[in-house]
Amino acid sequence: MKFIGPMMWEHRLIERMLHSVEAKIEQINSKSSFEPILIDIVVDFIRTYADRTHHGKEEDILFRELRKKTLSDEHNRIMNELVEEHVFARKIVGRLMKAKEEFLKGNSETLPEVIDCLKTLTEFYPRHIEKEDKHFFYPILKYFSKEEQDAILAEFYEFDRMMIHEKYNKIVDSIEKSVIV
Repeated sequence: MKFIGPMMWEHRLIERMLHSVEAKIEQINSKSSFEPILIDIVVDFIRTYADRTHHGKEEDILFRELRKKTLSDEHNRIMNELVEEHVFARKIVGRLMKAKEEFLKGNSETLPEVIDCLKTLTEFYPRHIEKEDKHFFYPILKYFSKEEQDAILAEFYEFDRMMIHEKYNKIVDSIEKSVIV
């Protein structure tokens, strides 16, 4: 199996989540309200799965290995754009969390910000995924030998294996430092 296979499978799950979020936007608009847990679930999914797990493999492993190669100007440009897009998505998720917190404090004027952030994510990710799937993943395979591709795939699996431990170590650290009783 090529290392891009698992990356593209992850894209399909991200797309499924975004499709569900689009439906939830309609409900939020019609009710002029939302369940805070929905935002928490969306944020957790994007931060943990889309960003830390998926983008993490790209940035920490794939891009690291690509930087060792002599890339075409186009592939180098796309890789840099992808990194910038990852940063953009992180900013939107941060805005979404802030807007949710303000809404919970009684500031109903932040509802449009919540909706805008959700819409931005549902519009952003399909374009980002298409760029990776159709314009980046397949072309970059040529930079790697079969052995290098296998090594990247193995490192991806190890990265995924460690994610659950990373997530829950952070949760325990957070609880240990909190004053919640």
